Amino acid sequence: MNNTTVASMSEYKRITEMPSHYNDLELMDTDEILKNINEEDKKVALAVEHEIPAITQLVNALVERFNKGGRLFYIGAGTSGRLGILDASEIPPTYGLPHDRVIALIAGGDSAIRNAVENAEDDAQQAWKDLLAYDINENDAVVGIAASGTTPYVIGGVKEAKSNGLLTACVTNNPGSPLAMAVEIPIAVNVGPEFVTGSTRMKSGTSQKLVLNMISTALMIKVGRVKGNKMVNMQLSNIKLVDRGTRYLVEELNLEYKEAETLLKKYGSVKKVIDAQKS
Repeated sequence: MNNTTVASMSEYKRITEMPSHYNDLELMDTDEILKNINEEDKKVALAVEHEIPAITQLVNALVERFNKGGRLFYIGAGTSGRLGILDASEIPPTYGLPHDRVIALIAGGDSAIRNAVENAEDDAQQAWKDLLAYDINENDAVVGIAASGTTPYVIGGVKEAKSNGLLTACVTNNPGSPLAMAVEIPIAVNVGPEFVTGSTRMKSGTSQKLVLNMISTALMIKVGRVKGNKMVNMQLSNIKLVDRGTRYLVEELNLEYKEAETLLKKYGSVKKVIDAQKS
């Protein structure tokens, strides 16, 4: 980490490292532990609500780029990186888009999904190298995810992306952090100290999951992957999803179940059946 980053880290309040509001956790009975965790979790959605204007700005900017063929990249390390992978991996089955439209990269590569890779997050140059492997261009967007807002892998990636003309944003839990200052659209969800001091897989991680849900879901709706309130482009990868799609068609087109199922299997998606029937 360079001296500039070290200096900037000392200039803001690191909320994710502040002491828990609770003490002597080991003396609590199980019911008390769970109730206190739940009390803290109740604060998360309200903290996310404060960031809706920034999330709105990001989604609108993403829609513009997506409609030009651009892609959304998440970059992160540890829990944050895994949450990006989770969100990106749901796009093809849920909305029927190819795997190369929303892509998540984690410090340390695929092996870091299950096991920590020592020092991978401390390499400030690696994220940009990882992004270059995808022929990244100015229509793409990079969203850095880091609860602390100080992860060199993430900060280095968004800085290079920004300097190369890409849209940059972040999801962090420390307003004013180096990451928040490095991007065009910072989403900084202040959930307060964690129940277990510094354990950002808890409230911070939950808030990141909520924000990523909002970003990708709103984006998919705005680029036409939802009709009404239905996932009309979902992949028909199992019996449950075939049944769900069939029921959508029964409701939308007033068909008998068997006819709807036959059409769904013929055309391969709910949307294609609807388009064929209404053309």
